[in-house]
Amino acid sequence: MSFLDHLDELRRRLIHSVMAIAITFGACFYFSDYIYRFLAIPVKQEARKARIERESRLLGPDTRAQLKEGESFQYTFPFAAEIEKVQVPAGTTIPAKVVSRDGKLTAVLTQPWLLGRTVLAAGTELGEILGRAALVPGFDSRDELVITTVGGAFALYMKVGMYAAVAFAIPFLLYQIWAFVSPGLYQHEKKYIAPVLVMGSFLFIVGAAFGYYVAFPAACNYLLGLQEGFQTLINAEDYLDLILIIMLGLGIVFQIPTIAFILGRIGLVTPGILWKGWRYAVVIIAILAAVLTPTADAFNMFVFAAPMLMLYFLSIGIVWVFGKPRRTDEELAALAAEK
Repeated sequence: MSFLDHLDELRRRLIHSVMAIAITFGACFYFSDYIYRFLAIPVKQEARKARIERESRLLGPDTRAQLKEGESFQYTFPFAAEIEKVQVPAGTTIPAKVVSRDGKLTAVLTQPWLLGRTVLAAGTELGEILGRAALVPGFDSRDELVITTVGGAFALYMKVGMYAAVAFAIPFLLYQIWAFVSPGLYQHEKKYIAPVLVMGSFLFIVGAAFGYYVAFPAACNYLLGLQEGFQTLINAEDYLDLILIIMLGLGIVFQIPTIAFILGRIGLVTPGILWKGWRYAVVIIAILAAVLTPTADAFNMFVFAAPMLMLYFLSIGIVWVFGKPRRTDEELAALAAEK
């Protein structure tokens, strides 16, 4: 192919990729609310843990388990709250008692409570009033992300839909990359498309899952721990950018074995080359970990760098097992004829 033919082929592959992302975006935008709620789970969990720890230090040991079924008590609001659009100041007390419902102990009102124009009936669970389980620490406030602009929610869902579209279109995008590169390969090398797509898609999912379940919670726990003495209001758009960069970045980084498989299978790299270059690989991985890590501490950098190092050495094994010298179609035909 001439240079202009290569440009035309690149243009065709880019158009196909953009069309695939656009089609996928339509479906992802429709479900963007559900996708966002899923993505917001890690930060809400870590924020709640940090808040509970702060409240435990402020309020002292939690001895509510000493309350027995049938006992009456006065519940005191440790912090100001807003219930049924009525501001309830800290120190407000309400009469309650412990009862058993569905085999679990919970606290309920012992008499009606008038809040503005709303009457909360006797027997109403404190958990319903406060939005949390009444006997669980940290039930008196919500851990929601905030939006600071009028059109923030729309922009947020657009961004969620776009990133999700790219993630779901990864198999097709990998195929387009392969289709652009394949004219430079021999006929027998083009047969590797199936394992490449399967391995690439699987490792992308594993990388994104590692970022969602391991890397981000560790980084988030560290960052929130530094905010002692501050009221934490997490901006939804900033958070979304952070977790999606981590997930997509690790999904791409986890393609190291896939790239090694391709290069080893067509004979461009050998286990010896990869082993000799491991020192350079460590430096490159450290730089990537520093870019992906939202903090500058060594612990979180190690959380990101450790799986990359493991994948690099796994790639050496993959090349050792699947790698072979590169041969032309004619050389393979000649070898087959000799056998």
